[in-house]
Amino acid sequence: MKADKSTRDFIIKAFKENKILLEGNILKIIDEDPEDVEFNEYLKNAIDKDKSSRRRRLEITKQVQNQNKDLLSSQEENQKLMEDLKVALILAENSKVEAMESAKKAEDAKEIALNDLDVLQKKTQTELMGTIVKVALYVIIGVGSVTTLMYMFALINDKDTQIIGSTWANMFGILLTNAFSIVGTIMGVKYASEKN
Repeated sequence: MKADKSTRDFIIKAFKENKILLEGNILKIIDEDPEDVEFNEYLKNAIDKDKSSRRRRLEITKQVQNQNKDLLSSQEENQKLMEDLKVALILAENSKVEAMESAKKAEDAKEIALNDLDVLQKKTQTELMGTIVKVALYVIIGVGSVTTLMYMFALINDKDTQIIGSTWANMFGILLTNAFSIVGTIMGVKYASEKN
């Protein structure tokens, strides 16, 4: 397409006064005029400037696209970090709950162990008291039996029973007193060692 004189003059005037050049696809359809050197020079400058502008716009577009890719990548990485942080917080909370449960289980185990120890101590004390009472009774019965046999032997053989009779009576009194003393001591120890 060939530009007429008025269009050509208007385009040249806009360039000289305002430094405005045509750009874009319009430059592809305007034909050069071999006789008009000034207009041909204008078209050459406009085409070069348009190519340069397109190149810059393309570079800016590529730069923006690269920045967008970087931003998207950073956003995905931030999203992944946030998810990891949420998981870490959930795990920390679960660990805290597990630690509290473990502490409660340890406290319960301690209570059970203390109760078992207390029961074992009471059982041992009861067995010990039973053994002491049995031995004391055997001694009392043994001494009483021996003294009674000696007294009967003296009565059967018509021996003097004055000394043996009083000894026998004293022996039973002492044995009975000691038996009550032992049982009283054991009961006192038993009740004194119990918790309120």
